[in-house]
Amino acid sequence: MEIHISVRNLVEFILRSGNIDNRRTTAPENAMQEGGRIHRLIQRTMGADYHAEVFLRHIEKTPDYDIHIEGRADGIIISQGGDIAYPPPLPGSEGDGDSGDLVSVTIDEIKGTYRDIHKMKEAVPVHLAQAKCYAYIYGIQNGLRHIRVRLTYCNIDTEEIRYFYFEFDKEELDNWFGELMGQYRKWADFQFSWQKERQASMKNLSFPFPYRKGQKELVSYVYRTIYHKRKLFIEAPTGVGKTISALFPAVKAFGEGMGEKIFYLTAKTITRTVADDTIELMRKKGLKFKSVVLTAKDKICFMEETECNPEFCPYAKGHFDRINDAIYDLLTHADNFNREAVEDCARAHKVCPFELCLDMSLFADGVIGDYNYLFDPHVYLRRFFAEGVREDYIFLIDEAHNLVDRGREMYSAVLKKEDFLALKKVVKEYEVKLYRQLEACNRELLKLKRQCEDYTYLDDEDMAPFIRALTRLSAAMEDYLEDNEEGAARGEVLDFYFEVSHFLLINDKLDENYVVYTQLASDGGFSIRLFCVNPAKNLRECMTRGRSTILFSATLLPIQYYKRLLGGEAEDYEVYAHSVFDPEKKRVFVAEDVTSRYTRRSDMEYYNIAAYIHNVISQREGNYMVFFPSHVFLKSIYDVYYNYFLDTNRVECLLQEERMDEKSREEFLARFAGADEEGKTLLGFCVLGGIFSEGIDLKKDSLIGAIIVGTGLPQVCNEREILKSYFDLRGESGFDFAYKYPGMNKVLQAAGRVIRTVDDVGIIVLLDERFLNSSYLRMFPREWEKYERISLEQIGRRIERFWNEWL
Repeated sequence: MEIHISVRNLVEFILRSGNIDNRRTTAPENAMQEGGRIHRLIQRTMGADYHAEVFLRHIEKTPDYDIHIEGRADGIIISQGGDIAYPPPLPGSEGDGDSGDLVSVTIDEIKGTYRDIHKMKEAVPVHLAQAKCYAYIYGIQNGLRHIRVRLTYCNIDTEEIRYFYFEFDKEELDNWFGELMGQYRKWADFQFSWQKERQASMKNLSFPFPYRKGQKELVSYVYRTIYHKRKLFIEAPTGVGKTISALFPAVKAFGEGMGEKIFYLTAKTITRTVADDTIELMRKKGLKFKSVVLTAKDKICFMEETECNPEFCPYAKGHFDRINDAIYDLLTHADNFNREAVEDCARAHKVCPFELCLDMSLFADGVIGDYNYLFDPHVYLRRFFAEGVREDYIFLIDEAHNLVDRGREMYSAVLKKEDFLALKKVVKEYEVKLYRQLEACNRELLKLKRQCEDYTYLDDEDMAPFIRALTRLSAAMEDYLEDNEEGAARGEVLDFYFEVSHFLLINDKLDENYVVYTQLASDGGFSIRLFCVNPAKNLRECMTRGRSTILFSATLLPIQYYKRLLGGEAEDYEVYAHSVFDPEKKRVFVAEDVTSRYTRRSDMEYYNIAAYIHNVISQREGNYMVFFPSHVFLKSIYDVYYNYFLDTNRVECLLQEERMDEKSREEFLARFAGADEEGKTLLGFCVLGGIFSEGIDLKKDSLIGAIIVGTGLPQVCNEREILKSYFDLRGESGFDFAYKYPGMNKVLQAAGRVIRTVDDVGIIVLLDERFLNSSYLRMFPREWEKYERISLEQIGRRIERFWNEWL
């Protein structure tokens, strides 16, 4: 058996110490790309004696397993004039090795930095340790008695270089490396014993339920997709058991050596909980599997304010001195590293719970968290994905329909002119240089503003002066933050610095999938936006970090639209999972005589819609939700319903407010989930695409009907019109991409609240004649094939007939 660890991960894990201090970690998110550029720049100028990117591997043997320590030395310099009798050959090089020339060998470790290199007093210890590992490996492979190490620091902005030199003999490096491996052995021993236990349990694991109709085929599709290293897009109606149908075959593939780690990623807390519960269920069936639920920093932080430095937070002070003991404690006493377990351990060892949570992901077999841990260019888990190397990771993407807009959001950037002016006022009396750079940016924005009436497209030439000014501002902000750990304006500068860094990072990604434009708001506000219209390329690049990706949702129609925008390729697979529910227990009614079109909105139309609602809920007492295209439309219909139809003795209305805190949301849902008041109907007025139209699970009589007013089309705005134009120009139906498909998804999500279990019986009423157009009927899921076309005059009798069949 083999255990693999990189040189960098080894030294950073074993040798870390000291405090968490966010005051000293302000480098932009593009530091890695820039660092790569600096590496190449230095390596090209080093001459014939310099051998760049030399792969090195050392195998440390134990009685039970081998530890493979590997990595790439940035450079190895072999030059004449040293104390070594024979020139050591580089791996793969030719030579008889007996020339008798004396040579010296230097291991070069290059680090790009935004710090002022002239202020550095010494090399960073963990950087030196990394170089010493390479020196040890190269030395023992080539029989060296003596070796030199050079730390090369290069400022990314100025390209100035500073060197730190060290000399080591063989005995010194042998002792140092032996001690390092001695500290790592307890972790490797645990990993060895756990892997044996885990793999055996996976091979013996059986599906924890009797297979529902079509479920065994779905499990097989997932397994085969992982085997073939492809992506699979699954439209999985409610009740299919999509979570277990994705996790079980992923675990089985893991057990067959087709996976190194499973990432279960989703947009909502509730679905993360379902995934955690599903893994716990498989544990009860014998599975040995360690999992971690990643929780956002602001939610898991013990302090009232999230200030990650030793002056403010006692958990940050000395965190790295205690963290490895905390990890080992949790690792050896639990398999489920959920929020409660992480918080208990963090308190016991006085370490940061968020950092402990992230560190447990290194040892977890399954990682459950938000999309951003894979896809966001700022938040993604660098400990797994930073090297850009494809590993045997299995990605399970739940509620995948949400990833289109989330992808656009993560890969877009916006800056507002007013923010530059606001920061100018803050720094004016503290930092003249920064003030001038802010003013330079403001001047460029003012030029663009004068050319903009509503919104204006920009090209590279239009953007260039502003980007140059912004780059200079970024460097000035970096200098200020480096020199002012406790500066009066530091907080405001740091917040804006992150915004600027994000903008510059996204600017480097600009290609044909982006639209760049300026926008003038009605209040005079002016902004410049880098809009990722098609996120497919960026999402696809992230998914190539793993072996296989399974994307699934209850509403992934039309599936080719989602496959296109979520980074699917022609050879990737798609499947429609059949619903397991009795279709007769659900009835879909489509109105032919009302609409939410703007051109038809009138008092009479509002009255007819309110009359529909009244006639629908009058046929059976129970809980209903009505979904509207906006809060304004909701209020208009509610007022009519209240004035003409509401019988407060029979019906209680609840209205979704525009801004509801977590407590208010819970109280709203609790009324539906709680016991029904005898003889009374509960009617919720909600908004399509809002907090109650997706991700809530109201089973059995908690919700017996959903009435959906309108087709869910997003409101017309500049962003939607830009989307429409972009796809029109590429021969697609821009209206469908910008409006119809996203709108229909909201309709399907709202309708999906009704039937949640095999015991549920309910109705879905679509109040808009546009649903009867062929373009909409083609988007109906298979379970809606037997929809009924109705009018206001007919609706009461039709629904009464349906309920009579089931009561």
